[in-house]
Amino acid sequence: MPAKSKAQQKAAGAALSAKRGETTKTSLRGASKEMFQSMTEAQLEEFAATKHKGKPEHVRK
Repeated sequence: MPAKSKAQQKAAGAALSAKRGETTKTSLRGASKEMFQSMTEAQLEEFAATKHKGKPEHVRK
């Protein structure tokens, strides 16, 4: 399932970095913190690898 916005993609990238140990998990906030706790590394990779061309910055609910 691909990211729906650039913001979601960035949050997944931050969570993935923490999951791999490249950054600290205490540096995560908001959506990236939730993603870190609830998603696997493979799911985070899929979100972070989504092409962002044509994606909106944010998606409203």
